[in-house]
Amino acid sequence: MRGRGGPPLALNLLRGLFLVFLLNEPDFREATDHRLHQDFVSLGEEKNLLLPYIPPTTAPQPFLPHLAPSPSGDTFPRLSGLCPLNISSVGSMMKTTAVDCWAFFAPFLANVICCPQLQATLVILIGQSSKDNGMLALGVTHANHCLSDVQQILASQGANDDLQQICSIHPSNLTEASCPVNNVNAFESSVDTSRLLAACKKVDPVNECCTQICQNSIIEAATKISLKDGSLPSMNGAHILPVHSSIMDDCKSVVLRWLASKLDPDQAKQALRQISNCNVNKACPLVFPKTKSVAKFCGNVIKNRTACCSSMENYVSHLQKQSFITNLQALDCAALLGMQLQKANISENVYRLCHVTLKDFSLQVGTQESGCLLPSLPSDATLDQSSGVSFTCDLNDNIAAPWPSASQTSASSCNKSIKFPEIPAATSTSERGVTMLRLLITSLLVFTMISNLRSSQS
Repeated sequence: MRGRGGPPLALNLLRGLFLVFLLNEPDFREATDHRLHQDFVSLGEEKNLLLPYIPPTTAPQPFLPHLAPSPSGDTFPRLSGLCPLNISSVGSMMKTTAVDCWAFFAPFLANVICCPQLQATLVILIGQSSKDNGMLALGVTHANHCLSDVQQILASQGANDDLQQICSIHPSNLTEASCPVNNVNAFESSVDTSRLLAACKKVDPVNECCTQICQNSIIEAATKISLKDGSLPSMNGAHILPVHSSIMDDCKSVVLRWLASKLDPDQAKQALRQISNCNVNKACPLVFPKTKSVAKFCGNVIKNRTACCSSMENYVSHLQKQSFITNLQALDCAALLGMQLQKANISENVYRLCHVTLKDFSLQVGTQESGCLLPSLPSDATLDQSSGVSFTCDLNDNIAAPWPSASQTSASSCNKSIKFPEIPAATSTSERGVTMLRLLITSLLVFTMISNLRSSQS
């Protein structure tokens, strides 16, 4: 939201960085880690809303790097020695996952970056190992050991040590669960593998979410292997199996592992992350508080614009503490909140009145002026040994939040008139240099903040 006055942007950015550096202090860390885990927000129900044209930025801004590499990255993980998977086969991907799920950021990047990358890594790990052992699933005992080992390795490289809870991943996710097929031979005897591989060997990063060429092939293959034991109910000779049933979900996992065995790890990652993002971008992951306070000052005819926008600003501030979201998620969040406000008898476009932008729906850094929207296409965080972890912000230029029209009905985001944002450009060396300068200036002042914190606690 703009036009509110307050400290200069540069000062606010420094304040945001002060807090992040402060999190390295032992006195501050324990309480903060507990709060971070509480801030993770799970994905909501799917909503299909008309998406307006979003002009791509010519030079998307990188998010300011935080948290220089931790000494924990040099520790040797304690492994069980009982996991049959060849974890070294995805060594490079494990390093990427550790950065994507970096200790401090994991709860805030969970929905968009961390958990999709972790899930893809586990699928590829089992798929690659199946080339040697012929198995597309683990037994429960081995699943426990392998998941524990993966967590230990990631934590030793700087990842959050509670990823199983953050990403809701359990040992059963590495087994066949309720799917009747768990090995390569049974899978390949049941599925048209050439057709499946042709559909998913190269997933279109722009059109897959709409054409669903690969996704439909995965569902078809999952349906076939789910019928393998012939135990499913039928009506008039036709088997009935909901697309989102537990058996279908379990069998889709087996299908993905087989695909990962036939593609090289980078190809497999691209396909899995793209499919995941198709689901991620369909829904707003934010939890909306009740709109009663906003309706009080903005409902019917707005008599006091200042009071209305103040209540709107206060409401939006609750959204800004939850998680980073993509630009397409922000569009859905804006539409969803707009409809809730309209139901509360707010007819005027309070987004325009109060200068609400898409950035206002994402986690804020220091102040409301520095929100970061992540790209709609899959992206990863990066690690620089000198400056720390960073990730790219897209559409970081105050694009107005769209107010839903009275005649708007639920529509597919795959409308051909919709133009999706371009892939963000790579961060330039000069941008990193400027960021490092900010980082160094901040470090000179952080001790003052630490001293003030300790004084307030004593």
